[in-house]
Amino acid sequence: MQAIRTINRALSSVLTLVGLVGAFVLLSVAPARAGENVFVEVTPNSAQAGSRVNIKASCDNDNNNRQSNVHSDAFGHVMLKPDKGFLTGQATIPSDKAAGDYPVDLRCENGQTSSTTLTVLNMASPSKGPATGGGGMAGGRGTGSLLVLGGVALVATAIVLGMAGGRRRSGAGS
Repeated sequence: MQAIRTINRALSSVLTLVGLVGAFVLLSVAPARAGENVFVEVTPNSAQAGSRVNIKASCDNDNNNRQSNVHSDAFGHVMLKPDKGFLTGQATIPSDKAAGDYPVDLRCENGQTSSTTLTVLNMASPSKGPATGGGGMAGGRGTGSLLVLGGVALVATAIVLGMAGGRRRSGAGS
């Protein structure tokens, strides 16, 4: 019984010491300051020429209540407006824009900048499917018809031979 009390006291002392060290560490460390929150993103970041993209940016939390400018050779200049704590806007990529990667540069009123990349795709879309004929253009009997006829003939032959073989056996045994 004495051993259990000694273990309980030792355990209590260790837990108290750990709690005091943890409190000291938490109270003595200066809070981490959040870094500059400046970014720009384009959604989707790969877009077909002629389509519209959404732009979302931040010029640090204190400066998101002012308009800022975004520029890219993919779509030109766009003025971003404050919207729910961020800066947002839209741009349309011209339909004749060459495919490639284009930088999108954010310039904030406070002088800070950020950049991302927009990939422009310029894939020609087909106007209609290939002219395969849909089967109506095939003339005469093809290999499919020959296979069906050959299969029917093979089954018929097997039936005839099976019936002929069965008759001989029954006649031979009488």
